[in-house]
This record gives sequence, structure tokens and C-alpha cells, in this order.
Amino acid sequence: MASAGFPSRIAGISVRPDSSSACLIHKVGAPSNSLPGAVAVQVQGHQNRVRNGQAIRCAMATGKEQGAISTASSGDQTKGGLRGKLNKVVLAYSGGLDTSVIVPWLRENYGCEVVCFTADVGQGAIELEGLEKKAKASGACQLVVKDLREEFVSEYIYPCLRAGAVYERKYLLGTSMARPVIAKAMVDVAKEVGADAVAHGCTGKGNDQVRFELTFYALNPELKVVAPWREWDITGREDAIEYAKKHNVPVPVSKKSIYSRDRNLWHLSHEGDILEDPANEPKEDMYMMSVAPENAPSEPEYLEIGIIAGVPVSINGRDLSPASLLSELNEIGGKHGIGRIDMVENRLVGMKSRGVYETPGGTIMAAAVRELESLTLDRETMQWKDIIALKYAELVYAGRWFDPLRQSFDAFMEKITATTTGSVTLKLYKGSVNVASRKSPYSLYREDISSFENGEIYNQADAEGFIRLYGLPTRVRAMLEKGI
Repeated sequence: MASAGFPSRIAGISVRPDSSSACLIHKVGAPSNSLPGAVAVQVQGHQNRVRNGQAIRCAMATGKEQGAISTASSGDQTKGGLRGKLNKVVLAYSGGLDTSVIVPWLRENYGCEVVCFTADVGQGAIELEGLEKKAKASGACQLVVKDLREEFVSEYIYPCLRAGAVYERKYLLGTSMARPVIAKAMVDVAKEVGADAVAHGCTGKGNDQVRFELTFYALNPELKVVAPWREWDITGREDAIEYAKKHNVPVPVSKKSIYSRDRNLWHLSHEGDILEDPANEPKEDMYMMSVAPENAPSEPEYLEIGIIAGVPVSINGRDLSPASLLSELNEIGGKHGIGRIDMVENRLVGMKSRGVYETPGGTIMAAAVRELESLTLDRETMQWKDIIALKYAELVYAGRWFDPLRQSFDAFMEKITATTTGSVTLKLYKGSVNVASRKSPYSLYREDISSFENGEIYNQADAEGFIRLYGLPTRVRAMLEKGI
């Protein structure tokens, strides 16, 4: 379900078995029956085409070189596993150790086929490399990749930006916004491939398990949800490696970071290691999207951000797609050391956690929209917007994206920001974002009224009567206290 005012943009993905399998072409997003049997998938590359002005990336699939997975998938799928029987499970897949181990664990415990699903939300090309090979080696019957970058920005980031949603004074909701768009795509893929269940690799201590599962419940309550971290006996990395070896699953050889990170087009988060002690200052070599402010250019840079109805549309007069605009601002902001946040937050599950976030482009966008609202919103409207924004952020953080309350708040935000149109010029300098100029054809600011000179609309002598009436309760209370 898309937010009001932001058209959905989802890339189509073609999935095709090899010549030795049943002759079948399956396209995500088009009506289809369940895919019969275990189909090996190999991502050959990405093709770009344009539909309705949008670049769409497709991952083409074929079943060549399927030996390892064919063997793994050749068992009797009619039999149940150690914990029950499922037909087909769509797994949120990253290719790391945890999700690589989850594939055989699902097959062993639920006797099911496993369809691996990967969403491109701007985490970077390096994290998408070699996924087909990893999924096949783990025993998956199919890999589906979807480019969700434009949808992520236009349908999830922009509504939050327009609402001014910030969790606990600092957090711009980078991970919180990404989970529902991924989970929604998983529900769509589950329908296309005929899956009766979905699975994720979130731990039982974090927020993400809630965000995934509330989306599953909202969009298809009939799907069974499997959360291995809440079921299995694996307690850490060493256990996972042993399980992988036992089941002939190649252990990912990539160097394990000392930090737990989540990256998408909006932000990069860092948790763990020395950050677990709030008294420790983050190390400079931890940051990946931004330079240290003291090492930023010694000359400021000015940016004009064009805004229509509360969302950015251009940089220095150049119209850009939502994802392209955010990507460019990430580069510019990162160069100037913009958008570093270090905070201790309250997780939904009750514990406190410490995280460091890099949100260069988002910080610039938020500053621009906020400054333009100072021209276009009156006092009462701005106050109510700020009040609702607090609850809006809480709903998003808690995974209630498809909750009717958030959707109703979104309708309110869309209505009151309809005239938040214009441009804001910002000055970026060594980690700071300052406003230099703001303009709007819908500005409520009138120089002829605000001037210290008398005018026809505002007569300064009128202020005396206003103060007497406005201050009457204060005066009466003082009279009572003094016995007057």
C-alpha cells in the first residue's frame, strides 16, 4: 500500500529455469502460479530499461551450473522437517553467514523449498555481488532481486521527511523506513512464487523483527512467519560456522566487521564493539559516508534545494528523481562532514542501545524542508504538525507503517504541506548546515507588516488593547493574591 501522493516504483525481475527444467518464465509483479519443483537460479547481470521515465534494473535468472543445488533440492519435499511442514519459504537474504545458514536450517526443519529474496535499497553494489552463487551453494531453489531504491525514497523516506518525523530528538529513522518496503516486496514475491511462509534473520533482541512481521501481518496475515533466531540452538558466530560445515554450506569468506552495520540510501548505522559503552568516543576510522568535520573543505558550499509540497525535487535548479537527488546530496554532505549522530535510544523491546548514524543527504533535506515551513506554516499548524510528528516517528520506529493511524497522519501531513513549495539555499561548512536564503510563492511573511514602520494593516497602537485582553488572566490572579 503506497502513501498518498507518492507513486509506486518497483522494478520487474525475470526469473527463468534452465532447459532441463519445466519451460517457465516468471516475472515478479505479473500474475503467476507457483513455480513447480526446485529451480536453480543464476543472476547473469543487470539490464537497464526505462518505463514511465524510471530506470528499472532486472536480474535475469537461469539454471545453468546447478549441480550443488540440484542435489540439495532433490529430496522428497512431501516429507516434513524437524519442526513441521511448509511448502515454500521466501527468505530475506543478504548472503552473510546468518542467512546462508538459515537456508539449510529451513529445509531441515520445515522440509521446504527456500526462495532467497534480496532488496536493493541502496546498500551498495558490493553487497549485491555474488549473491546467486551464495544462495545456490546454501541450497536455495531460487534467487529474486528487486531494485527498490526509487520506491524506498518516494514512498517511505519522503513521507517521513514531509512529516518531520524524528525519533527521540535525533534519529532520522533510516533502518525503520527500510524494513517495511523490503517486507512488502517479500509479501509480493511470496504471492508470485506460491510461498506459504516468509522468514527473516532478525534477532530476538532487536526492533527489526517487529518491523518485518507487522508488515507481513498487515499485508498477508495468512503467511506463516519463521524467525530462526527465536527457534534454533545457534547462539553465535562459531555455532553458525559449525552448522554450515555440517551441512556443506560454504562459509562466507568476507572479513567480518567489528561493528554491526546497516546501510541503505538514507543512512549508515554503526553498533557494537566499543560503541556498546556510551562513555567511549567513536573511532574516526569507523565512519564510511562522511569525513571528519575538521577535515572537510575550508571553503563553504552553497546549495539551493527546490521543494514542492514538502519534498525536495531539485538541486541548484536541476530536477532529479528522488533516489538520484538523495544520492547526490549524500556525496555532497559527506564531503563536508554533515549528518553524524551519536545517540542512546530506547528500543521498542525495552532496552536501551547506543548507535552512531551517518545521514548526510537526509540531514540536508530535513534542514531545507524545515526552513521552508517557517515561511509557509502558521503558528497553530506548525505546533500541531510537530506534535503529530512525534507520534508519527514512534509508529514508524515501531514497525507500524501500514497502521491506519500512520496513514491518517500522513493524509494530514500531505494536506498541510501542500503549500510548502519554494526553495531554500543552505550553507554547508565543516559539519554544519545553515540557512542562507528561503523563498516561497506561498510565504506568509509580509515585509510591509513585519516592518517597524506603521502601516495600514498593522497599527502599533492596537497592541495596547491586545495586551490588556491577553494578559487578563495573569492580572486577575495577581489581584486575587494581593487581595485587590
